[in-house]
Parts: sequence; C-alpha cells; structure tokens
Amino acid sequence: MEIVIGIVGLLIGAVAAWYITGHMANSRAKKIVSDAEKEAEVIKKNKLLEAKEEVLSMKAEAEKQINSRTSKIQNTENRLKQREMQLNQKQEELNKKSNELDEVRVNLENQREALEKRNQELDKLHKQSLEKLETISGLSAQEAKEQLVESLKDEAKTGAQSYINEIMEEAKMTANKEAKRIVIQTIQRVATETSIENAVTVFHIDSDEVKGRIIGREGRNIRALEAATGVEIIVDDTPEAIVLSAFDPVRREIARLSLHQLVADGRIHPARIEEVVGKVTKQIEEEIVETGKRTAIDLGIHGLHPELIRLIGKMKYRSSYGQNLLQHSRETANLCAIMAAELGLNPKKAKRAGLLHDIGKVPDDEPELPHAILGMKLAEKYKEKPDICNAIGAHHDEVEMTSLLAPIVQVCDAISGARPGARREIVEAYIKRLNDLENLALSYPGVVKTYAIQAGRELRVIVGADKIDDEETERLSSEIARKIQTEMTYPGQVKITVIRETRAVSFAK
Repeated sequence: MEIVIGIVGLLIGAVAAWYITGHMANSRAKKIVSDAEKEAEVIKKNKLLEAKEEVLSMKAEAEKQINSRTSKIQNTENRLKQREMQLNQKQEELNKKSNELDEVRVNLENQREALEKRNQELDKLHKQSLEKLETISGLSAQEAKEQLVESLKDEAKTGAQSYINEIMEEAKMTANKEAKRIVIQTIQRVATETSIENAVTVFHIDSDEVKGRIIGREGRNIRALEAATGVEIIVDDTPEAIVLSAFDPVRREIARLSLHQLVADGRIHPARIEEVVGKVTKQIEEEIVETGKRTAIDLGIHGLHPELIRLIGKMKYRSSYGQNLLQHSRETANLCAIMAAELGLNPKKAKRAGLLHDIGKVPDDEPELPHAILGMKLAEKYKEKPDICNAIGAHHDEVEMTSLLAPIVQVCDAISGARPGARREIVEAYIKRLNDLENLALSYPGVVKTYAIQAGRELRVIVGADKIDDEETERLSSEIARKIQTEMTYPGQVKITVIRETRAVSFAK
C-alpha cells in the first residue's frame, strides 16, 4: 500500500508539475507574443514614418526639378520673345529702307530722263554750233581737227624733249651720288673681322722625342696617318713643330685633331691611328653641320635643304685669297640685305643669295666647272628659287642676269673682297700682279702711261690724244679687258678706264 500510495503520489506530483509548467510556458508565450506585437507595431510606425519622409523628399526633389525646368522654359520663352522683337525691328527697318530705296530709284529715273532730254538738246546745240563754225571758217570739222592736232603735236614734242633733257641731266647728277651713298652706307654698316687661312697647318709638340713616335718604326705610323687623312706630314729639323700640308683645309683639320689626340693618348700605332681618324672625321662632319645650322639661324635664313646647310658649314674650312669663305659669305649676305633694303627689294631673298653665292667652291666631287655655274646647279638641285639660282650663277657674269638680285650679289661680293684687310696676298705676288697689269696695257700702241689702283681692281690707261681718237679709245678698253681675262689670274673683277685728253698750256710773262 505504501508503495502504491507512493507511486500514486509521484504520479499526482508529476501531473501537477506538468500542469504548472505548461501554465507558466503558456503565460510566457503569451507575453512573448504580446511583446512581439508591440515591437512590430513600433517597427511598423517607424517604417511608415521613413516611407512618409522619403515620399516627401522625392516630392520636394520633383518640385525642384519642375521649378528648374519651368525657369529654363521661361528663360527660353523670354529669349524667343526678345529675338522676335529684334526680328520685328529689323523687319521694320528693312521695310523702311526698301521704301527709301524705291523713292531714290524713282528720283534717279526722273533725273536720268531729264539728263537724256538735256543731252539731246546739247547735241542739237553742238551741231548747230559746228555748222555755224564751218560756215564762218570755210573748213570742215575734220579739217579743223587735223590742223589743231598738228599744232599741238609740234608743241608737245618741243615740251617733251626739253622735259626729257631736264630729267636726264638731273638723273646724271644724282644717280652717281646715290649709288655711292648706298655702297658707302652698306660698307659702314658691316664691319666684320676676316680670318686668314693658309695651305699649311703647323702642329706644335712638346719635344722632338715625339717626332720619332709619330714617324714610327720604318715610318709605318706616318704612312698610316698620311693614308688615313690624305695630308702630307712634313717632319723636318724645325724644333717642336710638325707641318701638315694639304690643299683641302678640312683634311688638314682632321689630321691636326687626330695628331693632338694621338699625342695626348700616347698610343701611336696604325690600328689606333685609323680608329682616331675615323672618330675625328665623324666629329668634324657633325661640327660642319652644326656650323651651317648656326650660320643660317644667325642670319635668319630658314628652309634651307640639309645638304646646302652642310655645304655652308664646309665654308668654315675654306679660304679664297686668304679670306675665310664662310666669313666672306656672311659678310656678302649682310651687304646684300642692306643694299636690297635701300633699293626697296626683298632683303631676305638677297641675304639668302649672298650666303649661297660661293657654295660652288666647296663641292664634294670637285667637277671641272666654274664655281658660280656649279653653285647655280647645286641650288637648282636643292629646289632654290630661280632668281636666287640666277644670282648665284651670274655673280661672275658666267650666265645672263635675269633679276635685280644678281647685280646686287655681284656688287656685294666685290665689296667684301675689295674691303681693305679682307684678303691677303704675298707681297711679291701682289706687286708682280700689279706690274703685269700695267705692262700688259703698255704693250698697246698709243698708250702713254698706266696706273694700277684700288689694289689692282682698276687699271687707268692714259693714251696720247694725237695718236688715238675717241672710237679707238672704246675699242682699246675692250681689248685690254679681253686680254686680261685670257692671260691673267686675279680676284674679283678689274675695271679698265682709258683716258684721252688734249691739253694746251701757255705762260703769260
């Protein structure tokens, strides 16, 4: 019984516990559901508020865009209205002008009709006057016109001849003076130094011991150097000096620089000589191009062909009668520009022609042509303009001058060469050339005295007035010029002036 009672008690306790537990869980569940409902209500309210705020912001943004579009449309409408008003004003002005033009056209038409009537009346009066004049004079209108023209023609010839004589006299008086002014002013504005080049270059060394190293065993070093540079190397008893002899100054410069590097380096043998000469040759070529570019830039000359620029650079190493060719060309270019400006021509073209006038003296292949003709062909080859090519070819009268640039280049070339100190000659050769000039002229019959002046650029020939007449004087001048051209070598050109005069001298005692 006790066991049964205990079991029953346990069952009752378990049932009671289950009930109590289920009741408590139910109440807790209800509480959780209630809390969840409250929380859901709060979330719902928050979401509704957020949705309302978003709707309000979207509404505000839409209103803002609508206002913006409205303002733009309003501005566009205002502009269109203004444009329409302007167009209306222009239309009114056009209508007004059209009406004015119609009035002017009507007035012109009326005036034209009046002029036609007046012309008709004048024609009638003119015919009547002619008829009266013909009746009074007894001549027809054509006959009277011919007599009047003849009288006016004679009067016009007399007046025109006197006017022409006055102009010619004035031109003779002023032309020589003006030409001298232009030349003198041109010379005064250009005063450049002229460098002097020789056919030899002296290479200085520290001691005579270096000479043996340059010659090498059995002369192999000096032979290799001569073969690589094309320069004759003279090693003699001159103390501390070696002479480099060559007609081509570019080769002499390559040999000089190569020797300088070899002596400074100390390694002198055939392989090293060829290597150094190759490097120096490349260096000189680059320097030639750079000199040509710098010269063109300094003179303000643009658009030159690269090969012409290289030829201009080569002028630095050439000389003509002791005058550096590049310096001479630069001076001639400046002279040409100044003279062209004085004469109202294009100074840039003149400067270009002056710079290029002697490029025929520095060709690569040395053809058998005069340097002016060769320079003209080179300029034509590299697309220079025809007047510049003609100026280059005609500056020594090898071709006919076809433009005003040609005489300008010829004159400026002569000025640059004749300027005192520009060129140098050996004194003996200079004196011999002057004596040859004078003796050549003295060989002609009738010549009394001869004087070579202006450094041999002019020859004054005085003839006996009783032996040669005026016509023979002109012929003698041409013959002497022709003989000088064929038998003598001289820089530039020589002017031959033959003077014939008669003097009567008496003394009052």
